[in-house]
This record gives sequence, structure tokens and C-alpha cells, in this order.
Amino acid sequence: MSSALRKPVGRPHRRGRSSRTAMSPLGAVGRGLVAGAAGTLAMDALWFARYRRAGGDSDFAEWEFSSGVCSWDQAPAPAQVGKRLVEGLFKRELPASRAALVNNITHWVYGMLGGTQYGIVAGSLDHPRVRYGVPFGASVWAAGYAVLPAAKLYKPIWEYDKKALAKDLSAHLVYGVGTATTFGLLSRSRGATA
Repeated sequence: MSSALRKPVGRPHRRGRSSRTAMSPLGAVGRGLVAGAAGTLAMDALWFARYRRAGGDSDFAEWEFSSGVCSWDQAPAPAQVGKRLVEGLFKRELPASRAALVNNITHWVYGMLGGTQYGIVAGSLDHPRVRYGVPFGASVWAAGYAVLPAAKLYKPIWEYDKKALAKDLSAHLVYGVGTATTFGLLSRSRGATA
């Protein structure tokens, strides 16, 4: 039998599927971390623009790094979560002077870990799409309203007005699309094998 008549060994090529090499798990995780950071920055840029439109006068760096947060009472949910994790793990009380730092670390780590999860899933697909960022961002938003009320850091979702929920959802959609866009760009620019 001639080699031209033999069937190829392995998985057949399907119409509409790319012939790109599969992304390694480490490549998906690395790209996901970077993509999650970019998505977090995109979401923060939207929140900062809203803050400035509402009359806020801090510059971006002061606002981003929570410069005005000096106590646990005024610290937002990421700081409260971080405080509970650190104090529970190390059995040491964190001083109020660490509220801003804990807020920033928790916020950025959460965004980057979310990007890692997105990277693992999207990296296993033949064609990761930017539009996948929409359900991803919505799921991150929904998870917050499931977990944070259980931790007594948020009210139940039905106690928030529609405008507040819509603003928060739109910010998380920006996070999701920013993460998906960055992941897609990184996947194309560096090849899929790394």
C-alpha cells in the first residue's frame, strides 16, 4: 500500500478546528496570572473613573493603593477577607496600620488567581474567545454575592438596589473581558506551546 493511501495516525483533523499546538498547563497558568492582573487593572480603571466623576480628588495611585484606609472599620471587603485569612492562619492579630496593604494584596491576588482559573479553562480550548470573558466576569461577580454574605461581609444580594448591583456587575464584566482579551493576546503573540 502506498503511503498516499494510508490513513493518518492520531486524531483526525476536524473542519473548523485550529491546528495550533495545545497550550501547556504551565503556559496557561502563567498567561492567566498576567491576564488576571490586566483584568484587575481594567476593572480598577473603571472604578476610578466613576470615583472621579462622583467628585473624588485623589490621584490614581492614592486611590488604587487605598491610601485613606487607616482602620479595619473603614476597610473594604478584600481587606476584611485578607485579615480573616492571615489571622486565622497565623493566629496573630493584624494592626490597623496594615488595612490598606492587606486590602491591596487580597484584591490583586484574587484578581490574578481568577485569571489563572480562566487561563486553565481557556488554555484547554482550541479557540479562546474574548466573549468568554463575559460569563467569566459574571461568575466572579455572582461568586462574591454568594460567599461574602455568608462571611458576614456583604448583605444578601436582594438587599442591594439594582443600580448598585448593575455598577458592580459592569465592573466585573470589564474584569472578565479584560482578562479574556489579554489572555487571547498573550496566546497569539507567544505561541500556544509555552
